[in-house]
Amino acid sequence: MSDGIKKGTTIYTGKPFAFVVKSEHRTTRCDNCLKSEKLLRCTGCQYVYYCDRNCQKKSWPIHKAECVHLKKILSQGLLIKNIDEIRLVARIIIKLNQGGADEIDYYNEKKLKFKDLMSHYSDIKADTKRQLHFSLLYGMLFQFLDKTLVPDFEEVMGIWGRMCTNYFSITNDLDSIGIGIYLGASKVDHSCKPNATFVFEGTTIIIRTIMDLPSLDLSQIRIAYIGLLHSKKKRRELLHNMHYFWCDCERCKNEEPMAKAAACPNSSCDSPCSIEADECEKCSTKISIEFKETFQRISDFTANHLKELDRFDNEKIIFLSKTYLKMQKGVMHKFNVQHIQTLFTIHITSLNLEWFKDAELYAKKLLPGLLLYYGEVCPLIGLLYFTIGKLELLNNKPKEALQTLSKADTLLRITHGDKHSLVKEKLMFLIFIAMKVVHNM
Repeated sequence: MSDGIKKGTTIYTGKPFAFVVKSEHRTTRCDNCLKSEKLLRCTGCQYVYYCDRNCQKKSWPIHKAECVHLKKILSQGLLIKNIDEIRLVARIIIKLNQGGADEIDYYNEKKLKFKDLMSHYSDIKADTKRQLHFSLLYGMLFQFLDKTLVPDFEEVMGIWGRMCTNYFSITNDLDSIGIGIYLGASKVDHSCKPNATFVFEGTTIIIRTIMDLPSLDLSQIRIAYIGLLHSKKKRRELLHNMHYFWCDCERCKNEEPMAKAAACPNSSCDSPCSIEADECEKCSTKISIEFKETFQRISDFTANHLKELDRFDNEKIIFLSKTYLKMQKGVMHKFNVQHIQTLFTIHITSLNLEWFKDAELYAKKLLPGLLLYYGEVCPLIGLLYFTIGKLELLNNKPKEALQTLSKADTLLRITHGDKHSLVKEKLMFLIFIAMKVVHNM
């Protein structure tokens, strides 16, 4: 194609081979279409919820095999930690037993069936930690399915391997609401500097270009498998632990000194410093042993805090995060990933608490760091502008909101498309409200 492919071009859409609603969203999201409506509870298991009888009917071929077992689990008061993962494996088994092994999807003109997904069987067999995890999961499967439906240990390991190395987290705006297997999308390779992105409309995955490309060569399309707000070392470890490859993309071939940078001990210098160095490269201020020890201590504290957020309620998370933010001041550089992750935590938690002024303040502090690590054209940046604009409206700043929502509009039309409900309904509604308020001022 002589004119090339413009950023914002849809190159793939697909429905899931199998999916589940995450347990924390099961009462607010339809188990069939993921919409958040007035829901009706399944009268059988009383665990899953549906929009209406039509959604229940569509879901029933798969759900009927798990329904009675979910009811039994609930009646026994069992709390299963990995229920979403086990349900997804069970649903894949159910579908395969119902002829799903012959279901075909296409990517880059190749026919794809579930068996064509990489299982990483030998890698998992050599991974002691994952072997133990799978052994426990296999035992739990018999709680979810009739024992006659459960294949032998080796076959289920192959199914589980395909699932855990190929699943997508199904998102709605910033919320992860489900997990699913998408046959065609699973064949798209990874890069920490992607040229495409994926978003969801209900259960449908949509892959769109975020760069202008010389031609549509699907073999060269790259998406990011993981969040990019990590150091190079951490990204590569995550990818190897989850997907069994060491990333050697363009970004991973280069050093990223900002990711673990310390602030310069000279408060009037904004240069990032390597904590391994003895002085600032820009202003030559000495980096003392005491400063290095302080940096390492705060880095360790922050890492532990970010790992243990699930232990605390929202107000405690905000209190602790702000405490660590104060400790980081003058010690961590503003583009250190741990500092940005701390800002992100305060922003999201403030949203959850409906503390709109804090949420706006920390979203704006967060923006420069996310732009550095994700680039301007990505769903996360568009969504952040959308959120900031919404918060500015709530905080009685309609003129600022209109400008911010205009930025969101530009980006979301590339990453999501003008027909996506986020753009067509939510964003357009906010812009309309902002324009109306400004006009009446």
